[in-house]
Amino acid sequence: MGGCFSKPKPDYISEHLGAFRKEVEDENRLAQLSSGPLPGCSSDTTAHHPCAGGPFLPCGNQGATFSPAPRHVPSRPRCRALDAGATARTARGGFSPQTPAPSAWKHPEINPRWPRPPRPLAGGAGVLLEARGPGRTGARGVGWAGGSPPPRPPAVELKIEVVLPEKDRGKEELSAGGKGSPRAYQGNGTARHFHSEERLPAPHPYPGAQDCVEAAVCHVKDLENGQMREVELGWGKVLLVKDNGEFHALGHKCPHYGAPLVKGVLSRGRVRCPWHGACFNISTGDLEDFPGLDSLHKFQVKIEKEKVYVRASKQALQLQRRTKVMATCISPSAGHSSSTNVLIVGAGAAGLVCAETLRQEGFSDRIVLCTLDRHLPYDRPKLSKSLDTQPEQLALRPKEFFRAHGIEVLTEAQVVTVDVRNKRAVFKDGFKLEYSKLLLAPGSSPKTLSCKGKDAENVFTIRTPEDANRAARLAWGRNAVVVGAGFLGMEVAAYLTEKAHSVSVVELEETPFRRFLGERVGRALMKMFESNRVKFYMQTEVSELRVQEGKLKEVVLKSSKVVRADVCVVGIGAVPATGFLRQSGIGLDSRGFIPVNKMMQTNVPGVFAAGDAVTFPLAGRNNRKASVPHWQMAHAQGRVAAQNMLAQEAEISTVPYLWTSMFGKSLRYAGYGDGFDDVIIQGDLDELKFVAFYTKGDEVISVASMNCDPIVSKVAEVLASGRTIRKREVETGDMSWLTGKGS
Repeated sequence: MGGCFSKPKPDYISEHLGAFRKEVEDENRLAQLSSGPLPGCSSDTTAHHPCAGGPFLPCGNQGATFSPAPRHVPSRPRCRALDAGATARTARGGFSPQTPAPSAWKHPEINPRWPRPPRPLAGGAGVLLEARGPGRTGARGVGWAGGSPPPRPPAVELKIEVVLPEKDRGKEELSAGGKGSPRAYQGNGTARHFHSEERLPAPHPYPGAQDCVEAAVCHVKDLENGQMREVELGWGKVLLVKDNGEFHALGHKCPHYGAPLVKGVLSRGRVRCPWHGACFNISTGDLEDFPGLDSLHKFQVKIEKEKVYVRASKQALQLQRRTKVMATCISPSAGHSSSTNVLIVGAGAAGLVCAETLRQEGFSDRIVLCTLDRHLPYDRPKLSKSLDTQPEQLALRPKEFFRAHGIEVLTEAQVVTVDVRNKRAVFKDGFKLEYSKLLLAPGSSPKTLSCKGKDAENVFTIRTPEDANRAARLAWGRNAVVVGAGFLGMEVAAYLTEKAHSVSVVELEETPFRRFLGERVGRALMKMFESNRVKFYMQTEVSELRVQEGKLKEVVLKSSKVVRADVCVVGIGAVPATGFLRQSGIGLDSRGFIPVNKMMQTNVPGVFAAGDAVTFPLAGRNNRKASVPHWQMAHAQGRVAAQNMLAQEAEISTVPYLWTSMFGKSLRYAGYGDGFDDVIIQGDLDELKFVAFYTKGDEVISVASMNCDPIVSKVAEVLASGRTIRKREVETGDMSWLTGKGS
């Protein structure tokens, strides 16, 4: 038929529609027998809906488990584009989008277990679906996944066009350079093309009884409301939660670093990790607050004869993590390499989460992620905690992940200018790339010493895995000097004590962490370091680095002391890496930070910013503009930026949360303590078992602790709820309001 669309035959449709519905019903009944992977609920399966322009939400059941919760698996999802007043018409006869096409064997409008379709960015005007015949297993988002398909009749082609209301067409389009790109959603009423060849469905056979495990795990009265319990299930464990009289079963370990969630905090329908503060919805298992990238598996729960039964697939019990379903890029870069729909400058936490969020929300156009590093996105906080870790061990996602989801990563690619008028980024090698939406997440650049000898080959700032690996190698059995007693410097010093012959720390302040944790906590941590053979030179600076044959030999201090050094690691802070933006028209403050609003938008429409290089309104401090260079905060900002590229009007509201680990002891911190005027200590500083509340006036603005989990996570949850903690509440020493279980 070439490029033509023939009129469907009504007799043929009515003849096979009943058979198709019966097949779907049979599949759904079969799915009830298992909690394993459902058809289409894998991280690499995407179904395209004729009304993909509507704001469909992803299925809460992604990740291969059956959940009975009706609120996130509706039995009959409605087309919200049509509800909003969109009109549907078909070419040459055809059917409306609510009529099942013979080729849509896995259409979500008929089979509610099929995952939700992708949707466009802000400004999408319509969708055109081409369906090239029933039962084609080579079609993306369609095809047969189980049972015996009906005989293949003659090919029928269907054309469906959905046009959004006139009021929704005025939004800024997301086409490269505003041109009629074949991969762009247009703002002028033109339709979006999806092809049946877009994606091959991943086969997910229904697991049989041998692939699942089901058992009674407790009596209904064993748990009170607001309680959690880790229960055995087959060869694995499950987190059982009772909240508002309902039982929920989830993966029992945080996907970030494997923390036992049973020791976390249950509040407001979610559980918060006791180690690093990540939050998971107990009804869906979805990740709601960071750090981390993956969600939890949600398992089936039933009550029979006053006993609680949990059913789960063996595979899900082993994995303990679930990657959300993501759309696949249907706009290959071949032939269009000079333009992209979304350009992300910086491949740290903010950039990666932005790209993943776009895919999770159904965006299927081109995404380009560029980075100065030679590596794919990696876990940067680990660099200073474990200097000899190899790059492949730090990777946040394998290269196959980026290929599967169509996220292009340009390594060792430096953007030198941004032309906001023409929406174009220029790279150091002269390459130019047009964009429609831009995220700036360049991070920061480490400060360096300004004294003589600063360029010696064994003087380092820890920025890349290569920096960390080389510093660890050169320090082995030799004399190491660390300049700076902040988080990076102290983590490096702690790590090198077991490798180097000697470790010395040079710091301008009286105690380590003084500005961040206060003098009392800083002195207690300093004693811990001294007991581990670390020598401190406080209230002084480096005046010279003495070099012989290009290599550092001694560090000369302004106090006139000379320290032997075979390697020197400099950790004296960082500055935002925004020099390339100075002539761009994108606003910068006096320190070089990019000011953004709560939606992570800059002063230029279509340009967003996130991560260490931004200042933003901090909700917990009366929307005061703040820079919070935390790993967890970068995750949250990247997601908010992506949501607002999709016109979801999300706002940043997360509570800052950070952590460090030294000599096997972890310190956790939540809130924003800049400008604190008093510190209330509960516990024993000498034993390093304490909680420190930082106050400003009558208000607690942040908290730090060691060996008192999950108090910091509990405080973070209280602050996230919007409640103000008063100074008098923590002065009494009675912290029952914090340690109590439940909301």
